[in-house]
Amino acid sequence: MTIADIRKNAEHKMQQSIDAFKTGLTKVRTGRANPALLDTVHVDYYGSMLPLSQVANLSLLDARTIGVAPWEKGMGAKIEKAIRESDLGLNPASQGDLIRVPMPPMTEERRKELTKVVKGEGETAKIAIRNLRRDANEAVKKLVKDKIASEDDERRAQDDIQKLTDRMINEVDRLVVSKEQDIMAV
Repeated sequence: MTIADIRKNAEHKMQQSIDAFKTGLTKVRTGRANPALLDTVHVDYYGSMLPLSQVANLSLLDARTIGVAPWEKGMGAKIEKAIRESDLGLNPASQGDLIRVPMPPMTEERRKELTKVVKGEGETAKIAIRNLRRDANEAVKKLVKDKIASEDDERRAQDDIQKLTDRMINEVDRLVVSKEQDIMAV
């Protein structure tokens, strides 16, 4: 493995950490309705657990309501139950073939709690990125120890890895600030 491979691998894994963080952010509810909020809900479909998007059509009915249209008549009750039992705090209401999922208005206190959750998730993502930096630096040191790379190469690689880490952490910070503004917007 070369220094370039180590850097490329570290960058790939750091990007995966950021992608996982972005996915985690979609679960944190803002005041607006968003069908992606229901991505984590799984429904019992003839014995197997499937994501809601694979058994129903999700759409926005208005700014505060998500519409869920099951593809099969008998799935309505199961979908309602799955949404109700998810930890999203939503209360779906059936209206014929359509299930309406209204977004309850959020209190100021709840908004502040959610910003703390977002900051915590951001910190977790940063820790993951820093751990990847440490792993990459150790891999470079091992190359120097095995006399595959020089100490000058090691210094350059560590500087490069540090710049990459800083860039990724700035991206996480930017995402946290963006999500906080979303949550606090009434």
